[in-house]
Amino acid sequence: MITTIIFDLGAVLIDWNPRYMYRTIFEDEAEMEKFLAEITTSDWNEEQDAGRTLHEGTEILIQQFPEHEHHIRAFYGRWDEMLGEAFHETVEIFRQLKESGKYKIYALTNWSAETFPVAFERFEFLKWFDGIVVSGEEKIRKPTPEFYHILLDRYNVKPREALFIDDNYRNILAAEKIGINCIHFTSAEQLEVELKRLSVF
Repeated sequence: MITTIIFDLGAVLIDWNPRYMYRTIFEDEAEMEKFLAEITTSDWNEEQDAGRTLHEGTEILIQQFPEHEHHIRAFYGRWDEMLGEAFHETVEIFRQLKESGKYKIYALTNWSAETFPVAFERFEFLKWFDGIVVSGEEKIRKPTPEFYHILLDRYNVKPREALFIDDNYRNILAAEKIGINCIHFTSAEQLEVELKRLSVF
């Protein structure tokens, strides 16, 4: 029986994409993609999600790629421009689950402690959660098992009674190993189908 629902945020409820900002800097799309793939990489960004300061992360890259200093500093200097809109169809599912009164609903997110407050102020629905566990604040991130256990222990959640929703299959596999029920998110339509299949929605 599911009593608790745990949402990922980025790419599930919130649209975040560095291209929104970098397209205002780069005139050539291929050059931008090369920069994102080779310099401001996902692995680098995840270190900030895991608690490294934005300043330290930025300075490390500038030391490695001094010729790209201006573009590197823009990543966090103009980070708010990377934050897109909410995925309204998914937010509507969240709203209906919340209003049903049947579930405790939490968020478990890989997000820098320094940038998360920007999103928290921008998106009112983030205040609907019964609790949010932010990797940058805990200095540990998905898919590390201990990060999931922080939420489970803090809110007294039994894994077999929890349902975790995330777009990243790596994170889904880690949650399943702990015994958490999971939905690998691909779209709001698919999520609704899966929730109904599980008799949650």
